[in-house]
Amino acid sequence: MESAGNGAQHEPCSLVIDILMQMGPPLVAVISYFSKKMASSFQPTSWRSCLCHYVFSFVQLSSQSVCEVDTLKCQIAVPIPVSHELYQSGDLVIGGVVAQFICCTHEFSFKECPWQEFSDLNGVVMKFYQHVLSFVFAVKEVNESPKILPNASIGLHIHDSYNNALLTYRSTLGLLFKSRRFVPNYACNDHSHLIAVLGAYTFRTSLHILHLCSFFKIPQLTYGSFATARRDAAQDLSLYHMAPNESHLQMGIIHLLKHFKWVWIGLFVVNDDTGEWFLKTLEPLMSENGICSDFTRKIPTQENLWSQERRDHIVRDIHLCLSNKKSRIVVLYGDTYTFLWMQFFMGLGVLSTTESSFVGKVWILTPQIEVTFANVDENPDLRPFQGAISLMIHSAEVPGFRKFLENIKVSWANADDFVLEFWGVAFDCFLPVPKVSYKVSGSCTGEERLESIPGTLFEMRMTGHSYSIYNAVYAVAHALHALGSSRAHYRTKVQSVLQDISFNNSAGELVSFSANRPTKAGFDIMNMFLSPNQSLQKVKVGWASLEELILDDKTITWHPTFNQVWTVLKEKEACSDTCHPGYWKRKKEGEKFCCYDCDKCPKGKISNRSNMLGCFQCPEDQYPSKERDRCISKVITFLTYEEPLGKCLTALAVSLSLITVMVLGTFIKHKDTPIVKANNRDLTYALLISLFLCFLSSFLFLGEPGKLTCLLQEMFFFTAFSVALSCVLAKTIVVVTAFMAAKPGSSLRKWLGKRVGPSIVFCCSLLQVGICAIWLGTFPPFQDLDKHSATEEIFMQCNMGSNIMFYLVLGYLGLLSSFNLTVAFLAKNLPDTFNEAKFITFSMLMFFSILLSFVPVYLSTKGKQLMAVEIFYLLASSAALLGCIFGPKCYILLFKPEVNTREQLRKKYN
Repeated sequence: MESAGNGAQHEPCSLVIDILMQMGPPLVAVISYFSKKMASSFQPTSWRSCLCHYVFSFVQLSSQSVCEVDTLKCQIAVPIPVSHELYQSGDLVIGGVVAQFICCTHEFSFKECPWQEFSDLNGVVMKFYQHVLSFVFAVKEVNESPKILPNASIGLHIHDSYNNALLTYRSTLGLLFKSRRFVPNYACNDHSHLIAVLGAYTFRTSLHILHLCSFFKIPQLTYGSFATARRDAAQDLSLYHMAPNESHLQMGIIHLLKHFKWVWIGLFVVNDDTGEWFLKTLEPLMSENGICSDFTRKIPTQENLWSQERRDHIVRDIHLCLSNKKSRIVVLYGDTYTFLWMQFFMGLGVLSTTESSFVGKVWILTPQIEVTFANVDENPDLRPFQGAISLMIHSAEVPGFRKFLENIKVSWANADDFVLEFWGVAFDCFLPVPKVSYKVSGSCTGEERLESIPGTLFEMRMTGHSYSIYNAVYAVAHALHALGSSRAHYRTKVQSVLQDISFNNSAGELVSFSANRPTKAGFDIMNMFLSPNQSLQKVKVGWASLEELILDDKTITWHPTFNQVWTVLKEKEACSDTCHPGYWKRKKEGEKFCCYDCDKCPKGKISNRSNMLGCFQCPEDQYPSKERDRCISKVITFLTYEEPLGKCLTALAVSLSLITVMVLGTFIKHKDTPIVKANNRDLTYALLISLFLCFLSSFLFLGEPGKLTCLLQEMFFFTAFSVALSCVLAKTIVVVTAFMAAKPGSSLRKWLGKRVGPSIVFCCSLLQVGICAIWLGTFPPFQDLDKHSATEEIFMQCNMGSNIMFYLVLGYLGLLSSFNLTVAFLAKNLPDTFNEAKFITFSMLMFFSILLSFVPVYLSTKGKQLMAVEIFYLLASSAALLGCIFGPKCYILLFKPEVNTREQLRKKYN
């Protein structure tokens, strides 16, 4: 590279690099990256030549050229040693990128040319050979069908991505440029009519394919399940998804965990951007649904496991998680390669699968994982996965596919790269050497049957990924058919037609696209268990989607350690015991939200289920039990005659009413005596009758309140008592006016007469009646239920309707009492025979004392006691008037009749 002739090499290499850089941003990034790396490690005369070699290896350069170009002088070494492809000619070619083989690469050091640092193939995923066969089967059916593209044939061109980012670019370029050598400015082939690309299995490889296909406007149909919304590039209009994206996966897992009430799980997640996105989406959903992770461990990708120290650390970490952690539910997120790595770790001596704590798990596997192992010689212990539940891409039984697999025979003369690698590994035989004429013992015959391969290596039933590939081939075929006979610009037109394609496949299921969304949104739920011959079987037990979960529990075969798995896993799953009804979960500071203490519900609240995040109040018509674990209906009650308090108040009201009647009878009996005549006989009778009615009004507050009762309660008492106060006021005014009019020259003589007293009573009472009428007309009292005053009872009472009107009528009684006190003060100098000032003063003082005591007690009392307070108030107020005004008079009438004479009255007056 350091010879003088290198100068002639620089110009052609520069031409190649410049042309490739015009192909799009991905190659620009690759070239820029390697240019900087090489420039730091090589002399200027050597790194550019090495870069030239590497770029040519990306486009499948080789020493055997289809076209001879003498002007190209750049030395071309052996390309990257990757050559697995399958080509079948046709008028229109559908490309495919699969992932049957695994190839790991070291990080390039650039101390030598990059292709020399590639590793050999590290393994074969034999189950993925079905992806190739489903592709071939679908193309075969389309070409044999007279209903689809009758005048054109479909070809296929499949490359392997090796689950490697750099080699995915190389594979995609191999689809774009079919020739074995890339020559600038020359079209070295005339048979590459690439219409669409199917692929790939993982998000990373799909994204690399998209970078190149979108530049050439070639539609890409992916068959793997991943979160396509993670990057803007994944929203490209040329990308179509044959499998549901992961938004359905996360909710499907949540539905499944909630169905079995599993709240304490472990997570193994692949350590790449897909794993990060999975955790970022799943963990908030878990928190919202009360599900907690006991541990979260990331499984490195194959590129990050070259270090033995790194592998040993992962092995120890997995062992600790599976043997020491409490969670018995383990979610494994990743792809089949992640599962193979887990098998590798679990197969090491550090992890003994005979440990009960190790096998006693329920595994939940995600759609990208196929339960398999890499080689037929491997015999991994599958007991840990007994009873596993897998959410898989939906598939259906495609007619003819199993027969197609059963009839496969290999002809070594035209065998493709995929079958050659698969056949020797799957059947553990030697591939025949073309130049050796005799048969070597243990050689493959080509007559071996696929159905003889264990199900963990190869399945005869079409898997979900293969079903997506099968539907993708038909979707492209239907799009081409819809374009008609014109083949011009197929590549650009098919993309616009695909989004409107809708058809029923041979399995009878509808396949359609809607706004770049998957054809069927949801996942099959498969139960995996070991058959008697120790092979792993899969049985469909349900369906999971974004909105729903359909699951047949009875068909699930669990691990032998779980007889009632959904019952066993409920108790003591997390870092805390179960909080029983009556308690609530209080989060422990500094720990996960699933770690909590169980606290008793506060007074007045309950929790009626286990593990509640908080307590709640009972409805208004119920109250908490003593254990605070349920609500009990309250009893509707009211102040009745039968209960002790009601009996006491009834007896008091009856007694006072009888006393009033007796006083009235006494006054009527002695109506012609001087003491009765001197105190205005008619007003006295009216006062006693009104007091009698006041006592009787107390019965309106006892018993069940009705609509009429509520209207009469307050109105009746306030009106009757206002009449009583008006009578007292009228009696005093009449006496004072009479004595003042007796003075010579007084102008009050004209106001004297029999109508003065009744007029005062009428006017004062009418004002109170008017206030009550306004109250009834605006905010009338009504029947109400007091649900808050008592813990275990609902008190039926009369609601005032308007507290303002209540205090207004109450205040009016206070105003009348004030007037009575004022007039009594004016009459204090009158003769004792006619003077009731002392009695009225005492009665009004007692009334004010009762009123002032009543208001605060009324405001602070609830329930039955409120009715008792009101009854006591009206009885006490009426009794104050009765006792203070009529007590002394009755004493004279009954016990001192000798004083009740005209002579005694005149004697006192004189």
